[in-house]
Amino acid sequence: MIEEMTLEELWQLFPIILTPFDDRWKFWAEEEITLLKVLLEPVRPDMEYHHIGSTAIKGIWAKPTVDIIVATHDIADFYPIKTTLLNAGYLLMNESEGRMCMVKGYTPDGFAEKVFHIHIRLSGDTDEVYFRDYLNSHHDVAKEYEALKLSLWKKFEHNRDRYTSAKTDFVRRYTTISKSSLTQT
Repeated sequence: MIEEMTLEELWQLFPIILTPFDDRWKFWAEEEITLLKVLLEPVRPDMEYHHIGSTAIKGIWAKPTVDIIVATHDIADFYPIKTTLLNAGYLLMNESEGRMCMVKGYTPDGFAEKVFHIHIRLSGDTDEVYFRDYLNSHHDVAKEYEALKLSLWKKFEHNRDRYTSAKTDFVRRYTTISKSSLTQT
Protein backbone atom coordinates (compact mmCIF):
# COMPACT_ATOMS: atom_id res chain seq x y z
CA MET A 1 0.00 0.00 0.00
CA ILE A 2 1.01 3.65 -0.32
CA GLU A 3 1.90 3.96 3.38
CA GLU A 4 4.56 1.25 2.94
CA MET A 5 6.36 2.82 -0.05
CA THR A 6 9.76 4.47 0.21
CA LEU A 7 10.04 8.19 -0.49
CA GLU A 8 11.74 7.45 -3.82
CA GLU A 9 8.91 5.07 -4.82
CA LEU A 10 6.33 7.69 -3.86
CA TRP A 11 8.10 10.37 -5.92
CA GLN A 12 8.12 8.04 -8.96
CA LEU A 13 4.41 7.25 -8.59
CA PHE A 14 3.47 10.84 -7.73
CA PRO A 15 5.78 13.13 -9.74
CA ILE A 16 5.57 16.90 -9.95
CA ILE A 17 3.03 17.66 -12.65
CA LEU A 18 2.15 21.21 -13.69
CA THR A 19 -0.94 22.06 -15.72
CA PRO A 20 -2.51 25.29 -16.97
CA PHE A 21 -4.91 27.04 -14.59
CA ASP A 22 -8.25 25.26 -14.29
CA ASP A 23 -11.39 27.08 -13.11
CA ARG A 24 -12.62 23.80 -11.57
CA TRP A 25 -10.01 24.06 -8.80
CA LYS A 26 -11.98 26.80 -7.05
CA PHE A 27 -15.12 24.66 -7.06
CA TRP A 28 -13.25 21.57 -5.92
CA ALA A 29 -11.83 23.61 -3.01
CA GLU A 30 -15.30 24.89 -2.08
CA GLU A 31 -16.75 21.35 -2.17
CA GLU A 32 -13.90 19.97 -0.06
CA ILE A 33 -14.16 22.81 2.46
CA THR A 34 -17.90 22.09 2.77
CA LEU A 35 -17.12 18.42 3.44
CA LEU A 36 -14.38 19.32 5.94
CA LYS A 37 -16.76 21.62 7.83
CA VAL A 38 -19.30 18.81 8.11
CA LEU A 39 -16.65 16.36 9.29
CA LEU A 40 -14.86 18.72 11.68
CA GLU A 41 -17.67 20.83 13.14
CA PRO A 42 -18.06 18.38 16.06
CA VAL A 43 -14.37 18.92 16.88
CA ARG A 44 -14.56 22.72 16.81
CA PRO A 45 -17.21 24.71 14.95
CA ASP A 46 -15.17 27.92 14.66
CA MET A 47 -12.20 26.67 12.61
CA GLU A 48 -10.93 28.71 9.65
CA TYR A 49 -10.71 27.23 6.14
CA HIS A 50 -8.54 28.71 3.35
CA HIS A 51 -7.92 27.58 -0.22
CA ILE A 52 -4.19 28.20 -0.73
CA GLY A 53 -1.38 27.20 -3.06
CA SER A 54 -1.07 27.78 -6.78
CA THR A 55 -4.54 26.39 -7.55
CA ALA A 56 -5.85 29.42 -5.63
CA ILE A 57 -3.84 31.89 -7.76
CA LYS A 58 -5.80 32.96 -10.82
CA GLY A 59 -4.27 32.22 -14.20
CA ILE A 60 -1.00 30.42 -13.40
CA TRP A 61 0.18 26.90 -14.04
CA ALA A 62 0.00 24.71 -10.95
CA LYS A 63 0.27 21.21 -9.62
CA PRO A 64 -3.38 20.11 -9.90
CA THR A 65 -3.48 19.57 -6.14
CA VAL A 66 -5.91 21.68 -4.13
CA ASP A 67 -4.31 22.86 -0.89
CA ILE A 68 -6.54 23.83 2.02
CA ILE A 69 -5.58 25.15 5.43
CA VAL A 70 -7.76 24.19 8.37
CA ALA A 71 -6.79 26.46 11.26
CA THR A 72 -7.87 25.76 14.80
CA HIS A 73 -7.38 27.73 18.01
CA ASP A 74 -6.21 24.82 20.17
CA ILE A 75 -3.44 22.25 19.66
CA ALA A 76 -5.63 19.79 21.59
CA ASP A 77 -7.87 19.69 18.49
CA PHE A 78 -5.15 18.04 16.38
CA TYR A 79 -5.73 14.48 17.60
CA PRO A 80 -9.52 14.52 17.04
CA ILE A 81 -9.02 16.20 13.64
CA LYS A 82 -6.48 13.54 12.67
CA THR A 83 -8.73 10.70 13.85
CA THR A 84 -11.77 12.13 12.08
CA LEU A 85 -9.96 12.61 8.78
CA LEU A 86 -8.27 9.19 8.91
CA ASN A 87 -11.70 7.62 9.49
CA ALA A 88 -13.01 9.57 6.48
CA GLY A 89 -10.32 8.09 4.21
CA TYR A 90 -7.63 10.77 4.24
CA LEU A 91 -4.01 9.68 4.61
CA LEU A 92 -1.53 11.26 7.02
CA MET A 93 1.33 12.71 4.97
CA ASN A 94 3.29 14.23 7.85
CA GLU A 95 2.97 15.82 11.25
CA SER A 96 5.13 17.90 13.53
CA GLU A 97 4.54 20.17 16.50
CA GLY A 98 1.67 22.49 15.56
CA ARG A 99 1.34 21.20 11.98
CA MET A 100 -0.14 18.23 10.23
CA CYS A 101 -0.84 17.41 6.59
CA MET A 102 -3.53 14.97 5.47
CA VAL A 103 -3.98 14.00 1.82
CA LYS A 104 -6.73 12.61 -0.36
CA GLY A 105 -6.58 11.45 -3.97
CA TYR A 106 -3.40 9.37 -3.78
CA THR A 107 -4.12 5.86 -5.06
CA PRO A 108 -1.92 2.78 -5.60
CA ASP A 109 -2.10 3.60 -9.33
CA GLY A 110 -1.17 7.29 -9.03
CA PHE A 111 -3.19 10.46 -8.65
CA ALA A 112 -7.00 10.47 -8.66
CA GLU A 113 -8.81 13.16 -10.68
CA LYS A 114 -9.15 15.32 -7.56
CA VAL A 115 -6.17 15.54 -5.19
CA PHE A 116 -6.19 17.46 -1.90
CA HIS A 117 -3.61 18.42 0.71
CA ILE A 118 -5.26 19.46 3.97
CA HIS A 119 -2.85 21.47 6.14
CA ILE A 120 -3.90 21.46 9.79
CA ARG A 121 -2.49 24.49 11.61
CA LEU A 122 -2.98 26.70 14.60
CA SER A 123 -4.75 29.98 13.88
CA GLY A 124 -2.22 32.61 12.87
CA ASP A 125 0.08 30.06 11.21
CA THR A 126 -1.41 30.85 7.81
CA ASP A 127 1.27 32.80 5.90
CA GLU A 128 0.22 31.05 2.68
CA VAL A 129 -2.94 33.18 2.71
CA TYR A 130 -0.83 36.36 2.52
CA PHE A 131 1.19 34.93 -0.38
CA ARG A 132 -1.98 33.86 -2.24
CA ASP A 133 -3.62 37.26 -1.78
CA TYR A 134 -0.50 39.14 -2.87
CA LEU A 135 -0.11 37.12 -6.07
CA ASN A 136 -3.81 37.46 -6.88
CA SER A 137 -3.42 41.25 -6.54
CA HIS A 138 -0.11 41.41 -8.46
CA HIS A 139 -0.44 39.46 -11.71
CA ASP A 140 3.12 40.32 -12.77
CA VAL A 141 4.52 38.68 -9.61
CA ALA A 142 2.18 35.71 -10.11
CA LYS A 143 3.63 35.26 -13.61
CA GLU A 144 7.19 35.43 -12.17
CA TYR A 145 6.22 32.69 -9.74
CA GLU A 146 4.75 30.64 -12.59
CA ALA A 147 8.00 31.03 -14.58
CA LEU A 148 10.02 29.89 -11.56
CA LYS A 149 7.82 26.83 -11.10
CA LEU A 150 8.02 25.93 -14.79
CA SER A 151 11.83 26.24 -14.71
CA LEU A 152 12.00 23.83 -11.76
CA TRP A 153 9.41 21.33 -12.95
CA LYS A 154 11.41 18.85 -15.01
CA LYS A 155 14.60 19.34 -13.00
CA PHE A 156 12.85 18.19 -9.80
CA GLU A 157 9.98 16.17 -11.28
CA HIS A 158 10.74 13.26 -8.96
CA ASN A 159 11.96 15.20 -5.92
CA ARG A 160 9.13 17.15 -4.30
CA ASP A 161 11.31 18.37 -1.41
CA ARG A 162 13.90 19.97 -3.73
CA TYR A 163 11.14 21.48 -5.89
CA THR A 164 9.53 23.07 -2.84
CA SER A 165 12.85 24.18 -1.37
CA ALA A 166 13.85 25.92 -4.62
CA LYS A 167 10.74 28.12 -4.38
CA THR A 168 11.17 29.04 -0.70
CA ASP A 169 13.05 32.34 -1.10
CA PHE A 170 10.52 33.65 -3.62
CA VAL A 171 7.56 32.66 -1.44
CA ARG A 172 9.16 34.08 1.70
CA ARG A 173 10.02 37.39 -0.04
CA TYR A 174 6.47 38.06 -1.26
CA THR A 175 4.83 36.80 1.92
CA THR A 176 6.93 39.31 3.88
CA ILE A 177 6.04 42.11 1.43
CA SER A 178 2.36 41.22 1.70
CA LYS A 179 2.35 41.14 5.49
CA SER A 180 4.32 44.39 5.78
CA SER A 181 1.99 46.19 3.35
CA LEU A 182 -0.96 45.26 5.57
CA THR A 183 0.69 46.70 8.69
CA GLN A 184 1.43 49.99 6.88
CA THR A 185 -2.20 50.63 5.92
